Amino acid sequence: MNLQDFEAQYREAMAETLNDLQTAVLLLAQVQHKISKIGSSVQHISERVEEFITDQKAE
Repeated sequence: MNLQDFEAQYREAMAETLNDLQTAVLLLAQVQHKISKIGSSVQHISERVEEFITDQKAE
């Protein structure tokens, strides 16, 4: 393997690795957003259930 081949393989490997890293970062952002939405939904459901329980106890 000569220097030019080595350099080409190095650059290709780095480009692929950086693309993979960028993909992972974007996926992580999507997961964080989804977790936040799920947390809000769980909180909302919990509040509704607590209200329902309180109303049922009052009757």
